[in-house]
Amino acid sequence: MKTVHTIKEVREYINIWKRGGLSIGLVPTMGYLHEGHKSLIEKASKQNDRVVVSDFINPIQFGPKEDLNVYPRDLNRDQSLCESAGAALLFNPEPSEMYFDNAQTYVNVDKITKVLCGARRPGHFRGVCTVVSKLFNIVTPNRAYFGEKDAQQLAVIRRMVRDLNFDIEIIGCPIIRENDGLAKSSRNTYLSKEERKAALVLNKSLLKAKKAIKCGEKDSENIAKIIEDEIKKEPLSKIDYVEVVDCENLNKVSVIDKNTLVAIAVYIGKTRLIDNFIWS
Repeated sequence: MKTVHTIKEVREYINIWKRGGLSIGLVPTMGYLHEGHKSLIEKASKQNDRVVVSDFINPIQFGPKEDLNVYPRDLNRDQSLCESAGAALLFNPEPSEMYFDNAQTYVNVDKITKVLCGARRPGHFRGVCTVVSKLFNIVTPNRAYFGEKDAQQLAVIRRMVRDLNFDIEIIGCPIIRENDGLAKSSRNTYLSKEERKAALVLNKSLLKAKKAIKCGEKDSENIAKIIEDEIKKEPLSKIDYVEVVDCENLNKVSVIDKNTLVAIAVYIGKTRLIDNFIWS
């Protein structure tokens, strides 16, 4: 596996591979990779001849009071994980490589970015869509892989790809969890030992809601209340949102049917964590 830092180097590899008729998979990440990212890379490696992993903390998707400056970084660790998972190329650019100082062009997806996390993080998805569009343009992959933990991001990327006619297949990959059920996240490193234990309430509340649906409860307000009541039992938690929406358009639904997304965002201490499940 090679690590490169410039767009020119990426394109040189891509041109060689495409001249050889090889298929290319892309796994966009912000680094500090974990088993969830590894599962994306491994799936991409099975479905493509070559896999490119981007390792870039994208500054324009962070708000002014968010954690850009302290977001965890460890390139050596990322390189080891990517190589073991089958990546051929790790793209680790500086912000100056990805953005011109006087840039005036951004990619914005409307409506479905105004709810859930987008409602709480103004400008976040404009930053996500802009950087992902740039990566698609640089790498020109056949397929791109995203985790289902970031369910809204996956829905937004799929809508952007459809609307802008990107000739790329978007692959969603299942949430990878710790043995105790906590969804793997780079931000889990922010949690103290006590907070780490408290964070289990996210998955616990979702499992309780899923059990209620299996037993016949289909009213979305009742399901949301089950989740909220469970989370409120944990004193270190503060609910940001609990939403029951359509998987594709993210509109609220009153009755749980196939392809319903049950999504939550919860602060554990100062750390904001997200989790979800899809009822299909």
